[in-house]
Amino acid sequence: MFQKILIANRGEIALRILRAAKELGIQTVVVHSTADADAMHVRLADESVCIGPPPSRESYLNIHQIVAACEITGADAVHPGYGFLSENAKFADILAAHNITFIGPSGDHIRIMGDKIEAKRTAKRLGIPCVPGSDGAVSDPKEAKRIAAEIGYPVIIKAAAGGGGRGMKVARNEDDLEVALATARKEAGAAFGDDAVYIEKYLEKPRHIEIQVFGDGAGKGIHLGERDCSLQRRHQKVWEEANSPALNAEERARIGKICADAVAGLGYSGAGTIEFLYENGEFYFIEMNTRLQVEHPVTEAITGIDLVHEQIRVASGGGLSTAQENVRFRGHAIECRINAEDPRTFMPSPGTITHFHTPGGLGIRVDSGVYSGYRIPPYYDSLIGKLIVHGRNRVECMMRLRRALDEFVVDGIKTTLPLFRELVGNSDIANGDYDIHWLEKHLAEAE
Repeated sequence: MFQKILIANRGEIALRILRAAKELGIQTVVVHSTADADAMHVRLADESVCIGPPPSRESYLNIHQIVAACEITGADAVHPGYGFLSENAKFADILAAHNITFIGPSGDHIRIMGDKIEAKRTAKRLGIPCVPGSDGAVSDPKEAKRIAAEIGYPVIIKAAAGGGGRGMKVARNEDDLEVALATARKEAGAAFGDDAVYIEKYLEKPRHIEIQVFGDGAGKGIHLGERDCSLQRRHQKVWEEANSPALNAEERARIGKICADAVAGLGYSGAGTIEFLYENGEFYFIEMNTRLQVEHPVTEAITGIDLVHEQIRVASGGGLSTAQENVRFRGHAIECRINAEDPRTFMPSPGTITHFHTPGGLGIRVDSGVYSGYRIPPYYDSLIGKLIVHGRNRVECMMRLRRALDEFVVDGIKTTLPLFRELVGNSDIANGDYDIHWLEKHLAEAE
């Protein structure tokens, strides 16, 4: 087991990792920018190192400074959390060259899955079902039209190197296609420094289903069920739940086994999430995230497995703590992402939190690094906390969620809490009847 872990992140995820490390008796080091000097994880860590000014590129994305912090403090492992350097293959390689363990997969696996075209090729090879589309990058309008005609309109053009909706355009007919292709390539080049795009069949009303997987790096893999992340705005997840209201036990077992077998075949090490679009009983691969997900707590709630403990165990050479036949799914869990944003316009709302009170009671968990008097800096992601609710079934979970949202108080800034109070009372949400377009349509109708 590791002696000292450096946490290369901030906010609630840094605090989440710090708590897991402390439970395992591992010393902790956190790095921080000058803007985060008063952050909760900085206060609670055994050691802290300031690595630069507020801009991420000068602090949390500064690989040289983070490696130097490891050497200064004697950290023998780094947990990257999510975002920032968590899927940076170069960072993983540099740590390995300095004999520091990256708590995550190999740099090679990060590269494969970070390139959407190569990831799709790999998924097909591993037996994962994929959306019909091009086998590689497409730049020629004539080739694009041929592929679109073959798979049928509408089609979607996606950036090979990106995500989050950037470099992504829908073409509903041949007249739209040429403009969509050029626009997607331009956006991809500006956002990711790579204008490669590919084409896929566009699904009209899919759900977003993702499978949590773990590999031991030596040919063993398991899955921990699915999460339904269909409630999204601009391709950003807002509300996640497990299990999905759309799947039955047979579908869960089928797609779970496919994913577990895939990570085993890949020789993958650590946590990963294989994401799908799901429509009419069929799963279609989107991408694989080679890190811990923001929404990992709902999986922890229904399985009782601490995913960060598991990451640390696997990275230290301890292997998987459980076998597939021992994984049990109990009850239902929902996570709401509480952001410092206007609940209607979603504009960021940095500032000082004057009053912060979290809900409690059976089945309630809040992951947050903020507190009364904390000033939210304007430089980073607006996520300030996650409300996770667990119940014996979805009905009980929704009842607890409604009560917990009523108890949650954040004063001094605008947050997305009012949006969730509205959603929990909506009949479509109560019935689990929604897809990836539902929330944006709902918000547009409310304007």
